[in-house]
Amino acid sequence: MFKGRLFRKLLLLALASIVLVGCSDKDKDKGSKGSEKGADGKVQLTLWLTPQWEGVLDATENGASYDSFFKHAAERFSEEYDKHDVEIKVEVVASDQRDELLNVNLNGGTPPDIFYESVFAMGEYAHRGALVPLDDIVDDEAKSDIGETYWDNVTFGDEVYFYPFSHMPGTLTYNADMFKAAGLEDYIGEENEIKTWTLEEYETILNTLKKDLPKDEYPGAYPMALYALNNQGDTWNLAYLRMFGNEFFDEDGNIVLDDANGAKAANWLKKIYDEGLTNPGAESVSSNDTIAMFQNQQLGINFTNSVLFNNMKADMESGKSPKFDARLANIPSESGKPLTFTYVTGAAVFDTGDETKIQVSKDFVKFFSSDPELVKSSKNGVPVRSSVVEQYTDENPLFAAYDENAQYVFSFTGNVPGYNQLRQVLYPELQALYTGQKTAEEIVKDYQEKGNDIIKESKEDSVIFQ
Repeated sequence: MFKGRLFRKLLLLALASIVLVGCSDKDKDKGSKGSEKGADGKVQLTLWLTPQWEGVLDATENGASYDSFFKHAAERFSEEYDKHDVEIKVEVVASDQRDELLNVNLNGGTPPDIFYESVFAMGEYAHRGALVPLDDIVDDEAKSDIGETYWDNVTFGDEVYFYPFSHMPGTLTYNADMFKAAGLEDYIGEENEIKTWTLEEYETILNTLKKDLPKDEYPGAYPMALYALNNQGDTWNLAYLRMFGNEFFDEDGNIVLDDANGAKAANWLKKIYDEGLTNPGAESVSSNDTIAMFQNQQLGINFTNSVLFNNMKADMESGKSPKFDARLANIPSESGKPLTFTYVTGAAVFDTGDETKIQVSKDFVKFFSSDPELVKSSKNGVPVRSSVVEQYTDENPLFAAYDENAQYVFSFTGNVPGYNQLRQVLYPELQALYTGQKTAEEIVKDYQEKGNDIIKESKEDSVIFQ
């Protein structure tokens, strides 16, 4: 009997040990899955980016590719980070596949830990609640080195969701040779200046180009570009609609274009169009069309950004397009305060549900976005840090001009939900304006109504507005 009890006790102990071991293994597996630790105990992160620049610091580096910088930064981080053993996998994804890949992975519960991209392209993910705020890694040094306008561009509600690294400012570009030919020397800025004109001066420039530009030297040329074929280049059209003081968005993120100032701006666009101060057929002309026209000296003034401007200069040097003196200017306004905007690029951290991964991801983002050596790579765009601008102004004098110009930047998206849908609503209204199907007053009213319907619906799904 005693032996029977002893046998049963030993059997129960053995079974308990098996259960405990099994539970321990399950807990271990669960922990590994939650923190994405490999067999060697490393915290494994994934960083995705769309093609930005090649090389760590320069595209001329041996073996330079689009993932060079982040692989280098990841290697340094893994060596210097003392909280965890970290492995970071860097993947380059095509821009036109970005949203499809993200949505598939978000639906499957496997988003990347970090994504480096333009805020313009990624803002909707903040509204969807897919990203985590980064305020806890933004220190006073970063706030003092990076201008307030850049922080405004990456702030949704009251929280920062992207860490600014570089930016791509949008301005106007003008053919200084055309200006000289038309007797407009007094309106030409310095080679590395972003010239500011008053609205009155701008209208003088347009009318003089139409009247006095030599037709034999510049046959078929027009003073200024206008386009409304599709949603591309919409940011400049949004700037034109602000030229008479309209704020466009109110404090609640609603469109307020339907007022006297908004209608005045739309009437101004129709006026210069009807007076032949722009290319004809704007309703069927795309932004890409006007780029080609400007490069072929068929336009005196066009839109541009820092990348397009550099590419245009490179085409001139290589002989792909005619060579002429192209310079930069701000979009004028009635008040005299110029208008400009920018596309801020930086890193966002996805909410993977794993606190360890999220914290390590944040630490890595702060590391490559603030390390004195790594932030030098922002010169491949336009640096957001004044300290980097100072280091590379001799190499690229326009950096200083862009930095000074940042005081005039407005947030063209307003960081409102549904902005991508708003882009689809704007250009049909501009088409109706240029073809005469609607008045200026009608198009600002209709755009506001349609746009606010989109925003209202999008707010219902936005964690920022809930």
